[in-house]
Amino acid sequence: MSEILDQLNEAQQQAVTCSDGPVMVIAGAGSGKTRVLTYRIAYMLSKGVDPFQVLALTFTNKAAREMKERIISLVGRSDARNVWMGTFHSIFARILRVEGHLLGYPQNFTIYDTDDSKNLIKHIIKDLQLDTKVYTPGMILSRISAAKSNLISADEYMLNSDIMDNDRIAGRPMTGEIFLHYRARCFKASAMDFDDLLFNTNMLLRDFPEVLLKYQRKFKYILVDEYQDTNHAQYLIVKKLAARHENICVVGDDAQSIYSFRGANIQNILNFRNDYPDVKTFKLEQNYRSTKVIVNAANSIISKNKDQIFKQVWTDNEDGSLIQVLKAASDTEEGTLVANSVFQTKMNLQLPNSDFAILYRTNAQSRTIEEAFRKLNIPYRIYGGLSFYKRKEIKDLLAYFRLVVNTNDDEAFNRIINFPARGIGNTTLDKLQLAAANENVSLFEVAASVSGYVPNLARSTSAKIEEFAIMIASFHAQLHKTSAYELGRKIASHSGLFKELAADQSEEGLSRLQNSEELLNALKDFSEKEESLFPGESDTEPEENREARSLDLFMQEIALLTDADSDNEDDNNKVSLMTIHAAKGLEFPYVYIVGVEENLFPSMMSLQSRADIEEERRLFYVAITRAEKRVTLSYAESRYRWGNLTMNEPSRFLEEIDETYIEQTTRRVQVKPSASSPVMQKAPVFIKKNLKKITDDESGTVASYETPTELIQPGVEVEHERFGKGKVLSIEGNGSNIKATVFFNAVGQKQLLLKFAKLRIV
Repeated sequence: MSEILDQLNEAQQQAVTCSDGPVMVIAGAGSGKTRVLTYRIAYMLSKGVDPFQVLALTFTNKAAREMKERIISLVGRSDARNVWMGTFHSIFARILRVEGHLLGYPQNFTIYDTDDSKNLIKHIIKDLQLDTKVYTPGMILSRISAAKSNLISADEYMLNSDIMDNDRIAGRPMTGEIFLHYRARCFKASAMDFDDLLFNTNMLLRDFPEVLLKYQRKFKYILVDEYQDTNHAQYLIVKKLAARHENICVVGDDAQSIYSFRGANIQNILNFRNDYPDVKTFKLEQNYRSTKVIVNAANSIISKNKDQIFKQVWTDNEDGSLIQVLKAASDTEEGTLVANSVFQTKMNLQLPNSDFAILYRTNAQSRTIEEAFRKLNIPYRIYGGLSFYKRKEIKDLLAYFRLVVNTNDDEAFNRIINFPARGIGNTTLDKLQLAAANENVSLFEVAASVSGYVPNLARSTSAKIEEFAIMIASFHAQLHKTSAYELGRKIASHSGLFKELAADQSEEGLSRLQNSEELLNALKDFSEKEESLFPGESDTEPEENREARSLDLFMQEIALLTDADSDNEDDNNKVSLMTIHAAKGLEFPYVYIVGVEENLFPSMMSLQSRADIEEERRLFYVAITRAEKRVTLSYAESRYRWGNLTMNEPSRFLEEIDETYIEQTTRRVQVKPSASSPVMQKAPVFIKKNLKKITDDESGTVASYETPTELIQPGVEVEHERFGKGKVLSIEGNGSNIKATVFFNAVGQKQLLLKFAKLRIV
């Protein structure tokens, strides 16, 4: 036990050893939050707490896996493996596998990912003959998700006059109707989406007191990571489960609550004391990650927020470099300046690319950064790109697996009934879908007896459909008799998928085949390993599954993986480009935060209320605290957004940083053409003669430049802050009234008064 505590500072020790009653741990950025949660569990197990009575909830499987490995190293595998540790969704899915029959779901229900849900909604919109440009699947799914996160069912949605009025005002009055159809189609397919895992667990605990009591008794100790990110549904489940013993420990940082758009409610952590008046609060305030400059600058920013739990984060690390601010005339120049800075820092200090991260508010900002990186041959990766399990060839094979596990899964059936091609066209599929809808049965059931359900089909077509159904049924019969790997390889081979992929000998085709082989490798690893990704499996897994690790268990694991759980080894030495939201929980030695401008960061959508502005400020705080050694901020005076050139002001957040921690020299990209440039070689002699020199600033970069009006002549190419690049057509007037007629590439011909135009020769 002393070995466990000796590795913690005093504040961490206090949080770890207070194991009974309600506890809240407020953990500043870089203060060892995960360590406290892990050591707290290890400490309880070393004191004799039954691991089966410990429930630990996280937000990613990766976090759960890392914590579990640490606990194993501290107390041994036998105890650690029996702790119920996993994401909210994985733990609740496991409970629903056991108890879901009370809600009418079979144990082998399918879990739909976002793509599955969007495809189903797309079919519903088509069936209802609605305009797909008005009722976009992504928007409808977002609306449904928000409702379910707030525990609003489809029926309650339809009865809520405020919600229905909002839909009518938005021009989408049929949203509730789509919601009703979506719920019915999911239930018919024995499927739940991610929101259903929370919604249905709440329903289970609300409507079946015996189930609630069972899990209240089971989970004597409950720990929740990143509590500030919980939504209303997660909050209520945790509150119900903890009500009997009240041995609940929540760990989080209100200053890092940035997911309100996903339903996260910061009030859950701010009001924790209201739910548990005798709560003991511990603050972890020592930052082990960042320099003093970074920590103090971040403190100066977040102190402007009104809604927060006060803490004073500090560090014993070195002072470090001041925060640099890079100013550019345009977003293109911003990309160039950032790329140059990364390149110079990397070369001067002999650093790997992986030491650098570029963070932005919106994904669209990556384009100019990517272009600048390509010019300098700086390797990079877009974090959160297409994950392995979202590739087409993988989703095709997984659709076969899904249908074998759950023959009611109509979305899986639709995807693979004619892939590889079996001569079953859309007209035939429409007939199958009509029969399934009329008889209220699954598409597979129609296919298994197609001549009875759809008697007017050609005999050859009926034979192909029945042959497909027999193949799936034969695989299903082997589900619990053979390992996931053996069955998966049979499916890949006998379905014709491998033959189809092998026929394409192009580089892309070979890559798709290799990806499919990699999925089978994953199946092999799964079949051979001793325990599941998800703890607590041992007492919920059916007896017949414990001998062979079956395909349905594998499908349950990967259905709950998120982008944050994927590791791409080939990306190890590349600069990371990502949104700030995606960067939460990560850290890098050198961090660049780009686009620090009003209406971009803070977002234009967040200027309507103090609460929204405070969330944007928390997002800025999160961005800065990702850095270990140096932070660089950049902004552009002009930027193309939605195809239009916009003029920008520096973000208010720049002014909120204590100037003590900012390097006073603001850098800017060189915009003055050199005498040897192609433009100047063709320029009139008097322009070359009058070209003014500009001095370098203290940092060694070139200061901003504005061309004198007397140098603006017909035929010269110029740039305007708002209108972009153009060519001078004519000059008229004299003195302070000189006007130039300029044809701009983006907006056409404009006449400008030169004393105000601030044109620059390019």
